[in-house]
Amino acid sequence: MTGRCYRARWVVPIDQPPIEGGWVRIEGGVIRNVGAGVPDGPAEDLGDAAILPGLINAHTHLELSWLAGRVPPAESMAGWIRTMMAARREAPHQDDQRAAASDALATARAQGTIAFGDISNTLITAGPLADAHVPAVVFHEVLGFLPAGADERALRAADAVGDAVRPPVVAGLAPHAPFSTSPDLIAAVVREAVARRMPASVHLGESPEEIELLRSGAGPLRELLEDLGVWNEHWQTPACDPVAYLDGLGALTPGLLVVHCTQLNRRALATLAERGAVIVSCPRSNRWTGVGDPVLDAFYASGAVVALGTDSLTSAPSLDMFDELAAARRVSTVEDGVLLESATRSGARALGLDAAYGRIAPGLRAPLLAVDVPVGIADVQEYLVAGLPESRRWIGV
Repeated sequence: MTGRCYRARWVVPIDQPPIEGGWVRIEGGVIRNVGAGVPDGPAEDLGDAAILPGLINAHTHLELSWLAGRVPPAESMAGWIRTMMAARREAPHQDDQRAAASDALATARAQGTIAFGDISNTLITAGPLADAHVPAVVFHEVLGFLPAGADERALRAADAVGDAVRPPVVAGLAPHAPFSTSPDLIAAVVREAVARRMPASVHLGESPEEIELLRSGAGPLRELLEDLGVWNEHWQTPACDPVAYLDGLGALTPGLLVVHCTQLNRRALATLAERGAVIVSCPRSNRWTGVGDPVLDAFYASGAVVALGTDSLTSAPSLDMFDELAAARRVSTVEDGVLLESATRSGARALGLDAAYGRIAPGLRAPLLAVDVPVGIADVQEYLVAGLPESRRWIGV
């Protein structure tokens, strides 16, 4: 019998209930067998621990890691953006930004995250992710509220990210948000992503100010754009919610990652589900930026795939997905196993990685995560989503 076998008090496969007294055999970096009771050969006993797949951070901005501690919580999205933009004007050399991103990546990996959906304006994170052999999608973020040259900008963005990435990192595109990106540019970026079979992501329905802008053409976000000198006087107020707006642009394509969604009603969420979009929630970031808690129960009730992300260190104190799970649990009544699925299998599906990651099943890849579980814990899933795990290590490396 080749490879290594690990047994533990719990195995948490994700696609089936936790296995008490379970074991996993890994050969050549691939899961070969999973079972309960007596292992199929010699096994390393991990004792009071849970074996689970690595967590998936479906939305973060690693390139902003150098801003950690420089952007305090805000009472509104517009206020947070102004503070963040002011801080970015003091940006260090790109080498220092890249080093901060690499450090944040290493910490997140040590905390149990195996794959990332990373939003990048500069593409400086593509190298560190590939150097660390981290499966990831780097979404090249495009924004600009003025309408000129949308098709050319989308083409250049797709070429740039395609040139920047190398395996196991793949290229994606991201029109930033309705309040920062012209309708022509949103549509052009999504069209280019579809044409090249790239994953795509967009911030949507994040703040009350975004809703106000789309419905009335007024409010703090318009004032921000005017102050920046990028307001488009010819922009026509769509007078609708963000989902209807993107739908009218033909931008709600299957698999589109729609991030935040804190202000969306049930009808809008149902439309996302019908179009095959994936909702990515970042509860801690939503509180930090003053937009309120996500309506997680409604996200799940819509029937859409729901994944989780941390956003960046400008709007969250850590990139630890266990911290994000705990925050999600505080604002949701869904079952703990459903939340764990969002942080693993659904995140892998969102990033196109579900053939290799997100579950413990034969044919999927290692490494796996081992988390120590205190004696006396009867509900391992409740423990894992409560934000308590301290001792974590990778196995099958």
